[in-house]
Amino acid sequence: MKAGPTPIHLFPLHNGVPFLEDVLDEEALIIRRAFRRERVFRDRSDPLAFEDDHLIERYRFSADGLRYLCRLLGPKIQHQTARSHALTVPQMVCVALRFFASGSFLYSVGDAENLNKGTVCRTIRRVCLALKSLVHVFITFPGHRRPLYIKEEFYKIAAFPNVIGAVDCTHIKIKRPSGEHEGDFINRKSFHSINVQMICDADCLISNIEAKWPGSVHDYRVFRASPIYERLSQGEFSGVLLGDKGYACESFLLTPLADPQTSPQQAYNHGHAKTRARIEMTFGLVKSRFQCLHYLRVSPERACDLIAACAVLHNIAGLRKERAPRMAIDDEWENAAIFPDNRNGRLVREHYIEHFSS
Repeated sequence: MKAGPTPIHLFPLHNGVPFLEDVLDEEALIIRRAFRRERVFRDRSDPLAFEDDHLIERYRFSADGLRYLCRLLGPKIQHQTARSHALTVPQMVCVALRFFASGSFLYSVGDAENLNKGTVCRTIRRVCLALKSLVHVFITFPGHRRPLYIKEEFYKIAAFPNVIGAVDCTHIKIKRPSGEHEGDFINRKSFHSINVQMICDADCLISNIEAKWPGSVHDYRVFRASPIYERLSQGEFSGVLLGDKGYACESFLLTPLADPQTSPQQAYNHGHAKTRARIEMTFGLVKSRFQCLHYLRVSPERACDLIAACAVLHNIAGLRKERAPRMAIDDEWENAAIFPDNRNGRLVREHYIEHFSS
């Protein structure tokens, strides 16, 4: 039988084996292996074993900030024993912060942290109460700096003198509470809420907070019932607060003019609005940093505790210069001017208007 044609090899042969194009050069492969980046296996039991970008996105604090919180809260939240695989302090802090930062359902937080819903709930409560106990440490009026510094920082905004704070209320939405007082929590936008009063300084740090009133209570009534009102009315502080037109003008609380006519009056209103905007910025920062404050699926009592905890965390983040999230300005709630101005308040306001005429 006649032999067939000799096959044509497209590649040269070596010991009868062709060099194929897709065969990697052995020397190049050795070099590639030698310079391949070593894989880093992080300790999953240590939530701080990540870069700051990863931590800030999930917990709103850098690694240094988280370590500070662990040192601060450790004595209050740590378990006495490691029985039943009890969570470590860093794990507890990160579980709570993930909830505060995301506002997710508890089972979602548990899935992210590899924990069951019950453990997540107990951990958040434990950390929340520990933070609430520090309210008077991190939230102090008129602020953590000297009053003169606070006034100077406010003055830099719009040349409005002698300001020690801006005051306003914001509504934190909650689930419909059970009980006979359910209607008290319905605000004028027809959803259930806690009406939270805050006072801030020019750096958007919270200097006073009242988080206990149902959503139906008017902002000025919250202010009149607060301890800070009594302290201000007794002349304990040198300086004034700025409030919107829903507040009555007082000697220590200046509000805008309802219908400015003259140039000094318009200048007063402009400076007032620009300076008072710091409280709206503060609301926006707090709610952007802690998304849980957009809707709390808990009872009113627990909602108030969570709000106080987030306020403490906000000030800690601000004092430590933690990276702030992209801010969304809080929706303004224009209150009707249903409370008459105090006579002394009008006189003080006239004095300030004269300042803007000079």
